[in-house]
Amino acid sequence: MNAPASINIDPEEVRAAIAAARTEIGKAVRGQDRAILLTLIGIVCGGHVLLEGPPGTGKTLMVQSVHAATGLDFARIQFTPDLMPADITGGMTLVDDGTGRPRVEYRRGPIFTQLLLADEINRATPRTQSALLEAMQDGAISHDGRTEQLPQPFTVLATQNPIEMEGTYSLPEAQIDRFMLRIDVDYPTPEILAEILIATTGLERPQLSPVLTPAQILAVRDLVREMPVVSAIPLAVARLASATQPGAPGADPEAGRVLRYGISPRGAQSMLLSAKAHAFIAGRNHVSIEDLRAVMMPSLLHRLQPRFEARADPQAVTKLLTRLFDKHLGSI
Repeated sequence: MNAPASINIDPEEVRAAIAAARTEIGKAVRGQDRAILLTLIGIVCGGHVLLEGPPGTGKTLMVQSVHAATGLDFARIQFTPDLMPADITGGMTLVDDGTGRPRVEYRRGPIFTQLLLADEINRATPRTQSALLEAMQDGAISHDGRTEQLPQPFTVLATQNPIEMEGTYSLPEAQIDRFMLRIDVDYPTPEILAEILIATTGLERPQLSPVLTPAQILAVRDLVREMPVVSAIPLAVARLASATQPGAPGADPEAGRVLRYGISPRGAQSMLLSAKAHAFIAGRNHVSIEDLRAVMMPSLLHRLQPRFEARADPQAVTKLLTRLFDKHLGSI
């Protein structure tokens, strides 16, 4: 399916649809407005999102609510240690051809959908996690000597629990880098928790309506990419990325002490593209520094590999990234 030409789409109509989707999702997921916004940014950019937070904070509910508010085709994979790659992508299966003779046929896996929930992704083995890589990068699956395209729009929303280690496998760096955004889903405040308790312990359940269509999502991707950016911003983002790369020309002296690896080109692309989407949703026709600041941590922090010594200070990488942002982008 090809994206409709953006000239045939009213930008205000799409903005209104995205705002309506935020409202619909917020009916079920209370107190997570920022996480909802960032998740929708990932979807309209065509990226993949990693939702990370303690159990019981609504990560799975968030994805289910996004499905309900967008009307995207939906599939869920519960990742477990015994999950195999073919359980995700599908595989060759013996089937009856109707005459009593078996034949081999490719049966599609659940990844052939528009919105895939990879629930507790870090519970599967690295071999199975890697089955997602081609799909996340290329939007396609290779099988039986041919390549088959996945439905569009296609987005992986994965969840993981950062506080439980037993029975989990850390995501490979190559796979982490393929997530456009990593979003923290935190505990709610006492006031929000009280609202949640009232809303979820009674008989009534929120009924969500699809208000943002797949066609609109495809169209808004063109609108976001067409957004103009002053030339100083891409250069500043590039300098920020280079400053985090130990040993690179222009690297910050502190980066070598804190980081093993810095921001990849894909990370810089993710930051600028998600800033464009943030500006579009806010109703602006250009990218501002505040748009970049709003998406900096979700788009960059998970791509930085701290040194062992830096792990003694959980805020070391965050402080470095904030200082470099202010240095390279703060004066634009």
